[in-house]
Amino acid sequence: MASEAHFFPFNFSPLPTTYRGGGRVVSVTGGIVALGKFDALHVGHRELAIQASKLGSPFLLSFVGIAQVLGWEPRAPVVAQCDRTRVLSSWAPFCRNMAPSEYQIQFSSVRHLTPREFVVKLSNELGVRGVVAGESYRFGYKAAGDTAEYGVGAYIIKSVMDKNQEFTDSTNSKEQGQVLSTRVRYTLSTGDMKYVSELLGCRHRLVLMAKDVEGLSYSNSRVSVPRSCSLNLAPKEGLYDKCFVWSFDQNLTPCRVVIDSSHVHIELDELATCRHPVGTDDYISVEFDDEGV
Repeated sequence: MASEAHFFPFNFSPLPTTYRGGGRVVSVTGGIVALGKFDALHVGHRELAIQASKLGSPFLLSFVGIAQVLGWEPRAPVVAQCDRTRVLSSWAPFCRNMAPSEYQIQFSSVRHLTPREFVVKLSNELGVRGVVAGESYRFGYKAAGDTAEYGVGAYIIKSVMDKNQEFTDSTNSKEQGQVLSTRVRYTLSTGDMKYVSELLGCRHRLVLMAKDVEGLSYSNSRVSVPRSCSLNLAPKEGLYDKCFVWSFDQNLTPCRVVIDSSHVHIELDELATCRHPVGTDDYISVEFDDEGV
């Protein structure tokens, strides 16, 4: 996985800037910001964070409200919003023992900025010390800006390429074999969980609402949760023999998962009779191992 480093610090007068990310206030002044669309938090995104950590405190810049502004159909994220901090924390061993922080900017506030205005916002208003981006990342109004627009303060890396070169997505004009969130979504739709794990760098975790849910049921060895309670993208319908569910005592318990058109069924060899035998009062979390449907 090759990368090319070209980094020159921004000249800026730092402002005390904070943004809310993951339910907490995050200060971005003086940080190194990774730019991208961080839907799947896959190995390509992790590589951006790794490079940012070599230069300073790593951050991921997330835009909020893109779908609403552009009129896109709403869709479930690959990683549940409530699970993103956990995933980013798992990157700390790769990032010099620093878990990347995530902060958010309303897309509507930057949508009409030219590439140069966007760079000025990063430097002068947000006070970041530098940016990390992939070589194909585009930004600014109508995605008119590319890596040449950064001028200074940019650390550009080559895309992380997928080892599975048999994959093709003819609907994606940007598809050149690199790891993309669209590739993760497609692979989830095929039920190939080993491939999904390779793209994510970890097992895929499905998070389900469990508090005051109509239609949630327990039997002797099964928990059934309506698919409408899913907080992120579930894999293809079918049987997954090797999975793990977080138990009420915060341990991973082996289970089988059956996904049909209406429910996610979690099957265990033995199910306790307490109120919440799996998960927490709020969520049930299932991880899929390398065996697919």
